[in-house]
Amino acid sequence: MNVIGVAIAGLGGVGQATANLLLARRQRYREVHGVEIRLVAVCGSRSGLADPDGLEPERLDRLEPGLTGPDFIAASGADIVIEAGPSDFRTGSPGLGYLGSSLAAGRDTIVVSKGALVHSGPKLRALARSSGAMLKLSGAAAAALPTIDLLEHSLKGSAVLEIEGIVNATTNYLLDAMMNLNLGLEDALARARAGGFAEADPRNDIEGWDTASKLILIANFGLDADLTMDDLVVEGIGSVGASDIETWRKQGLVPKLVGRLTRADGTMRAGVGIGTYPLSDPLAHVSGKNKAIRITTDAMGETIAIGSGTEPLATAAAALKDLEHILSARRARTTGTWRGAS
Repeated sequence: MNVIGVAIAGLGGVGQATANLLLARRQRYREVHGVEIRLVAVCGSRSGLADPDGLEPERLDRLEPGLTGPDFIAASGADIVIEAGPSDFRTGSPGLGYLGSSLAAGRDTIVVSKGALVHSGPKLRALARSSGAMLKLSGAAAAALPTIDLLEHSLKGSAVLEIEGIVNATTNYLLDAMMNLNLGLEDALARARAGGFAEADPRNDIEGWDTASKLILIANFGLDADLTMDDLVVEGIGSVGASDIETWRKQGLVPKLVGRLTRADGTMRAGVGIGTYPLSDPLAHVSGKNKAIRITTDAMGETIAIGSGTEPLATAAAALKDLEHILSARRARTTGTWRGAS
């Protein structure tokens, strides 16, 4: 049986969940894809562990100091790299180093963090094309909610006219709490923190940057656009006050922080801001920590996906969905099977 080594860079909550789920699914990979998956390396920012024979779950809490960085992952001999570290779209670090090294070497790469892809997406895509490596990013582009999958598979061949996305669970929860529980933003944020689904520093969420980052990934990797942050008008929810909430209630409208793309006459426009929806609109009913995307095309009309999942498991599962696609593609390439065959 073919052995495939996987390395995970970034061992926070999502990285840990990805490692545990990967190891729990090894029998599935044998039965469905005919491969033996081994977790050959993991690392955080300061420590890591590698074993060509594969790591078991009980060893993941015994990392060794100094074993980290792109060179460490490269030396592990991994065939596939999952990058799940911190995300900073302003610098691309630290993920950019891992992704650049992996793709340049021709390793198939799965990305969970958004920062490097927003910062250097065109460069990384070019690296993948030149080396022949597959680059997958479901976990970065709204995790359990299918976004790029819809564009690449379900709506293939149709021209996309508009995309609306409620892709940040934190702000959706906050606006929901402000509307339905009569809370101010700070009280709603305290409740979200107590529930464990708001960041210690929520500014990227509240100011709209997380939504903007995901919108850029959906556009650039799903629609082959070339957007940067400079192309977007980004507004968050920080200025929403009690008077806004009362006005929307009286008007029968529901506020959502939305990333929106429109394309007409060859021109694409993108931005992030508050959209208000009547109760007759499905997006008005995307509540709490749920996310949603609505894609309007020329031939297939509107397609709406709504979903959520328990974090960090849902994001880990999205990353391993990408792994399944890579394993299927590798098998088809090896056997010469036409993937459209029954």
